Amino acid sequence: MAYSLLLVKIAHRSSAASEVQRILTESGRIIRTRLGLHETSSEGYCAEDGLVILELRGGEEDTRTLAETLSRIPGVTVHAVHM
Repeated sequence: MAYSLLLVKIAHRSSAASEVQRILTESGRIIRTRLGLHETSSEGYCAEDGLVILELRGGEEDTRTLAETLSRIPGVTVHAVHM
């Protein structure tokens, strides 16, 4: 079985997260698994950067389109992994 993953690093969550969320919602039909990670503390601190790991279904064209769309957001870096 082949896996198609997108690693999405968000450098400025406070300014980019809502746009990333909108795009991921629109692309929900191809997202099989979504995991979001960011640093937090018991004092209420939330890191300004974070990582989203997406496992995708669909073809390479869908993956490429999603990666390109997310990459247009300032502060967002996307890396595709196919295994």
